[in-house]
Amino acid sequence: MNQNANLFSALRAGFPADLDRVAIETADANVDTASLHYTWRDLDRGTAMLANLLASLDLPAGSRVAVQTEKSVEALMFYLAVLRAGLVYLPLNTAYQRDEIGYFIGNAEPAVVVCSPKHFGWVSRIAFAAGTTHVFTLGDDRSGSLLQRAAVHSDVHAPAVRGADDLAAILYTSGTTGRSKGAMLSHGNLLSNAQVLKTYWGWRPGDVLIHALPIFHVHGLFVASHGALLNGSKMIWLNKFEPKTVIAKLPEATVFMGVPTLYVRLLAEPGLTRAACATMRLFISGSAPLLIETFNLFRERSGHTILERYGMSETAMLTSNPYDASAGERRGGTVGFPLPGVGVRVVDDGGAPCPSGEIGNMQVTGPNVFQGYWRMPEKTAEEFTADGWFKTGDVGQIDARGYVTIVGRSKDLIISGGFNVYPAEIEGTLNDMAGVSESAVIGVPHPDFGEAVVAVVVARPGSSPDANALIAELKARLANFKVAKRVFVVGDLPRNAMGKVQKNLLREAHKGLFTA
Repeated sequence: MNQNANLFSALRAGFPADLDRVAIETADANVDTASLHYTWRDLDRGTAMLANLLASLDLPAGSRVAVQTEKSVEALMFYLAVLRAGLVYLPLNTAYQRDEIGYFIGNAEPAVVVCSPKHFGWVSRIAFAAGTTHVFTLGDDRSGSLLQRAAVHSDVHAPAVRGADDLAAILYTSGTTGRSKGAMLSHGNLLSNAQVLKTYWGWRPGDVLIHALPIFHVHGLFVASHGALLNGSKMIWLNKFEPKTVIAKLPEATVFMGVPTLYVRLLAEPGLTRAACATMRLFISGSAPLLIETFNLFRERSGHTILERYGMSETAMLTSNPYDASAGERRGGTVGFPLPGVGVRVVDDGGAPCPSGEIGNMQVTGPNVFQGYWRMPEKTAEEFTADGWFKTGDVGQIDARGYVTIVGRSKDLIISGGFNVYPAEIEGTLNDMAGVSESAVIGVPHPDFGEAVVAVVVARPGSSPDANALIAELKARLANFKVAKRVFVVGDLPRNAMGKVQKNLLREAHKGLFTA
C-alpha cells in the first residue's frame, strides 16, 4: 500500500503548524468544564494515548468500538483515537434504552464498549453477555476508567495503515421493519465528503466553528467536526445546546451548524440580532426540513441566509445550497444542488427518469455512498440498483435549474428534532402492550421539532388502555425522541379497499395538533 488512507491522518494533516494554538474552547454555562482550552498538541497527544490503550488490548483486525457517552471533548478525542488505531467506531445515541443497546451490541459484537459511568452497571452486563471483552467508562466531566487507563500510555503513536475502502464507522439507522441497520462507512467515504465540503462551503483560515450538535450522528460527528479539523479551525464547544450561550459566542465565531430546532430556539431569544451575527460567515441547517417561516425570519433577524443541505447516515452529505452567490441563491424549501462528485437522480416507480420538476424516488451515487449494511447482504442488494445507485427512500424533485427539493419520504419516516423515527418500531412496541390491539404512528407538524410523533391506538375488546400510561411505558422502553407526544385511543383505523391503514387521513386529522 503506497499511501495511508487512514481518515485520522488526513485530519491530522489539517492541524496548524503551531500546535500550541487553541483547538477547542469549551463554553458550557454553569458547569465545571466551562472555559477549558485544548491545544492542537493536546489533541495529538490525547488521541495518541487513547490509541495506544486500544493497541495494548490486542484486538482482532476490524474490531468494533461502541460508544454511548455524553458529549465531551474527550469523547471526540476517543473517536479520533479509534480511527487512529485503525478500528471501527460505532456511535450510539445517548437516549437509547436497555432493549435498544442490547440489540446494537448483539448485532455489532463490539470488542470494546464505552459508556457513561452512571450506566456502567447495566451496560456492562449487556456487553459481557454478548461477548465484549472490554468495557470502559467516560463522563462528560473527564471522569471514568477510559482516561485513567489511557494516562499510563505513551503520547506518541503512528496511525494504523488503512486503505480508502477499509471500514471506519458503522452508523445504525432505523429500518421500516422496526430493527436498525448498520450503515458501513469507509475511510474514503468520510474523507471524500469532508474534502468536498471544505471547498464547497468556503472554509478559510481563521474560521471558528460553534459546535453545539451531538456527536453520535453524521451532522455533529462528521460534518461539523471533520470540517473544523480538516481546516485547522478552532471550535467553541458546547456539550449541550443553550441558545443564550450560542448567541453570546457568535461574535467570536464565523460558522454555526444546527438542526432546524436549534434555529427555532435561537429565534426565541431577543439577543439574536444583526449586531450579534456581524462576524459570522455561514449558518448551516440540516438533518430535518427547515420551515420556510424559520428560513425567512432568521434572515430578517440575523442578516444571514441559512444554507440548507441534505444527507443521510448511509451517505453523509449529498446536496447543498450554494455558499458562493455566483453559483446561485440559497433557496428556502430546497436542499440545493448535488455536491461535486455526487450524482442525484429522480426516477418513477419503474425506474425510468422523471422529467425536470416531476416528483419521484431519489437515487444517489458518489464516493461518499456507504458500502452496505452490516451483516445484511440481502438488504444491501435490495437498496442498490443494478447500475449501482443507492435508493434513498426519499421522494423529491429536481427543477430545471438543478435545485433539489425533498417533498416527502417513503416508508413513513418521521424526522423529529433532527432524529429519524420509524413508525414500525414504535408500533411494534405499542402493539406488545396490554390492552392494545393495533396502532398507527404518524408525524405531524410541530413548531419546534419540525415533526412530532403521534400514535393512534385501537383497544383490545374489553380493554380501555390509558393514553398517558402508554406514553409512560414508551418512555421506559424507547429513546425519548421516539416517544409519542400524544396518544389517541380510537375504535378503529381508517383503511383502504386493500385493508391498508390510510395514514394520510390520520395525518390530515391531526395536522393542527401542535400548530395554530
